[in-house]
Amino acid sequence: MTESSLTDSSRGGRTRGGDAGARIAQTVRAGIISGELPPGTRIRQEDLADRFGASRVPVREALRQLEYEGLVTVIANTGAWVSRLTLAECEEIYQMRERLEPLLLGMSARSMAASSLSHLDDLAGRISSVDSDVDAFLRLDREFHLATYGGAQTAHLGELVNKLWNATAPYRRAYVSRWNAEARRIAIEEHHLMLSSLKDNDVEEAERILASHIRRTRRQLARHPDVFNATASHDGFTRAAAQRFA
Repeated sequence: MTESSLTDSSRGGRTRGGDAGARIAQTVRAGIISGELPPGTRIRQEDLADRFGASRVPVREALRQLEYEGLVTVIANTGAWVSRLTLAECEEIYQMRERLEPLLLGMSARSMAASSLSHLDDLAGRISSVDSDVDAFLRLDREFHLATYGGAQTAHLGELVNKLWNATAPYRRAYVSRWNAEARRIAIEEHHLMLSSLKDNDVEEAERILASHIRRTRRQLARHPDVFNATASHDGFTRAAAQRFA
């Protein structure tokens, strides 16, 4: 399983219309993960069709794919919105991640090359230098974790982990934006500890650190229930947003 397979959860072969649907889905997916489209944002089919010069068919295909991934909620004859999670739903997903991601890490670590460890070392160093830049931290943190899973060859687990990451992305962003210096230091230190264990071929310790890393985020999110009550900052997938993520 390569890192690219962890960043696009699309299914099956594609026709020409399917290619357009995949492009639209990737644009909206990127907007949701980046925080440009917060939970509750209305996604208007006509705006997407106009932006991409497409008919409603690939737009509907894109929305069906995003609904499958849990990123979009579609209500028949009403419309589509960026999905919201309750605190209980988010906790459940993080509990799944606590158990599944160490398994995926262990599968990946068995075939992790020296070049992969060097790449992780570089990413860990870059994460340490972002200071309070939330966007940079989240982008590099995602790249770091998905790179640790890149050596795993899986039929289902990699795609499932990717879906869980994407579903919780807006809430992790809200949580990280509230970090103080100590919370940031702990997260950075855990990256280095996990990497050190991988370099020592101590896979069990790396798995333990990862589970603790995810568990800590889950517990901290539970202390901020207001994160789950936030409303979308705008209504509709704007042309400017589409241009930024096209």
